[in-house]
Amino acid sequence: MSWISRINRLNRYEKEGIYRTLIPPMLFHRYGVDPLTFHDAEEQRLVRFYCPARDPSTLVELKADPDDRDCVFSIQISDAVDHTQFNWDFIIVNDPEATRFDIDVDTRGKDTLFGRAARNIEAEEAALAAGLYPGQVRRGLGLMGEIINGLDLFSKILGFKSIHLEALFYHNAIAYEKRGFSYFEGFRRMKRIDEAFQPGGALHDRLDGSTPFRRKGSGETIFGRSWAIHDGILDGLDDELLDGWESPHMYRMVEKPRSVLTFSGGSADK
Repeated sequence: MSWISRINRLNRYEKEGIYRTLIPPMLFHRYGVDPLTFHDAEEQRLVRFYCPARDPSTLVELKADPDDRDCVFSIQISDAVDHTQFNWDFIIVNDPEATRFDIDVDTRGKDTLFGRAARNIEAEEAALAAGLYPGQVRRGLGLMGEIINGLDLFSKILGFKSIHLEALFYHNAIAYEKRGFSYFEGFRRMKRIDEAFQPGGALHDRLDGSTPFRRKGSGETIFGRSWAIHDGILDGLDDELLDGWESPHMYRMVEKPRSVLTFSGGSADK
């Protein structure tokens, strides 16, 4: 039996003790959460673990206040077919004090799956102007390094050799590259995207200012590229690798993270 399924069969206190390692330690201090009881000074429980017995996945969430609309931190992991690996299904980190942009719901209040199933263009334009990336409803907290450290610790405790994920957006893939992730699938596509944003390339020529997400020169940054790709700039290209965005599948070797770089632009993200 895979590890997540096995852990989920334990009693509540045992499995919560294991899954606590997934939460960046600084969040306990920043939001006054007791790391043993998961309560704040007012005895409000601010951490939720969804890990029912026999389920192959677990979800961990932390809120600054139980009544908040958004979590500060939310992570889901699940069993993989290869028992030496687990799936990192998603991560959400929000600064609860930052302005919220409703890119996750359309004008009728229906879920857009963070802009992947449908789009709230007005909210996305506002998020773009505020410097947020596609899929963000609020500014983050800059915790990627701590999150990876927690996943590495979790992996070492249980003997996992690698972590698998699907990079939902272009900027996610680049961020994971910087943290030692390589590609199961999508490396050639990411390299082709980089080439196509260069002067004279098919995507460079499509940055024509026709929408706020396709400003001229925006292909020089990860930020600009990610918004243009989210806006559909890949659609309809006469290129078998680039006809629409497909989320790359990536992995990280826990003991031997690899160095891959598919972005050849400058160091600044915006």
